[in-house]
Amino acid sequence: MNHYPIFAHLENRPVLLVGAGTVAERKAAALLRAGAQVLVVAERLNPLFSQWLDEGKIVYLGGQFDEDFLNDVFLVVAATDNRSLNEQVFRAAEAKGKFCNTVDTADLCSFIVPAVIDRSPMKIAVSSGGTAPVLARKWRQMIETLIPLESGKMAEIAGRWRQRVKAEISGTENRRRFWENLFDSRFATLAAQNNTAAAEAELATQLDSFQAAKGEVVLVGVGPGDPGLLTIHALQAIQAADVVFYDALVSDGIMAIVRQDAEKISVGKRAGNHHVQQETTNRLLVEHALAGRRVVRLKGGDPFVFGRGGEEAQVLKQAGIPYRIVPGVTAALGATAYAGIPLTHRDCAQSALFVTGHSKHDGEQPDWRTLALGNQTLVIYMGTLQASLIAKKLIEYGRSENTPVAVISNGTLPQQQVRTGRLKNLPELAAEAPRPALMVIGEVAALGGELGWFQNDKVE
Repeated sequence: MNHYPIFAHLENRPVLLVGAGTVAERKAAALLRAGAQVLVVAERLNPLFSQWLDEGKIVYLGGQFDEDFLNDVFLVVAATDNRSLNEQVFRAAEAKGKFCNTVDTADLCSFIVPAVIDRSPMKIAVSSGGTAPVLARKWRQMIETLIPLESGKMAEIAGRWRQRVKAEISGTENRRRFWENLFDSRFATLAAQNNTAAAEAELATQLDSFQAAKGEVVLVGVGPGDPGLLTIHALQAIQAADVVFYDALVSDGIMAIVRQDAEKISVGKRAGNHHVQQETTNRLLVEHALAGRRVVRLKGGDPFVFGRGGEEAQVLKQAGIPYRIVPGVTAALGATAYAGIPLTHRDCAQSALFVTGHSKHDGEQPDWRTLALGNQTLVIYMGTLQASLIAKKLIEYGRSENTPVAVISNGTLPQQQVRTGRLKNLPELAAEAPRPALMVIGEVAALGGELGWFQNDKVE
């Protein structure tokens, strides 16, 4: 993000506007609505500017730009059709440390003006960072249809009651829940009807009866990494969380969706590198829920598929903590689909078997005879460190050394890589593959070259 979003308080602040044509007219109108003192420099004033001048709404400084005009202004807007003049204004503003916006010229802007959805006093801004203003306006129009007209009225009432709510409800999270519940209640209907007295009475009733909510834990499967694979329930839980526990399998794109003021706690785990022991994670989940917080535990893939979600749910159950499970797209489904590898195919694979490359109990041996059966797809999670043993055992128990295999790294993400080969080459493929990686063994692995559709790097 190369622009920091802010809303400027312009009431009674001087703003210099260079230009008085059609484009400048739009800028001046917006500045006047914001309460700014608009100082205009232009060779000629169009009719609306002349009217504003007669009405005392603007101050006219004359036709020639002078750098001294910048001394006492808060912002500068250059809105002429003269590139040379616009650049002169921008350079002068830069030299004096004044924010300057040059209309439709991104390289001559120290600030940009976003497309705005106005539900005063609530405003929503959409910006492309000056790269595609038409696209920003398109999204503004789409978002505007989703924002109820009464949002402004609700915000106005909430502003009058904010200090009283703060005084009567302790704790940021409790206050957030109060407001969330209020805005989803009959209060919104009354505000939409412009029945301010009844809306405030409803607010007062809910404030008097408010009780701090009990904490809960939501175990959320976030899929293999692509944020587009999140379910609606997963997105809602993430954005409502007071505290979020995450690990190394949760992608940056998904973490970017987490509400900014939520506490984020890393319990990162990767094969051979356990930063936080599972017992510590279990204890933290319980402690934060008992403190009344909405806790979300993000799980790469699905919580109940090699995600230890069952273990964590058992701990929560024993502690009497309310909990919910939000399923996710497990890596065996997501990564293989993005690699163009069908898990089953009528010609060569009538079943698919998901296994983990390591288990909780050391020394426990899998049923190699079952794993080596033909006409099935074997998908191995967390197995790259054991690839030599896995290949050796499968060949020993009857699987052909020429069985097609694929190793998928960073499945569903832009940096996804797919390495393909034969079972006898699996150790080399796994050693070269960035982790996290998923191993797929079976004839279907050869179809990735034909059916692959997602932009990725294939390594033969």
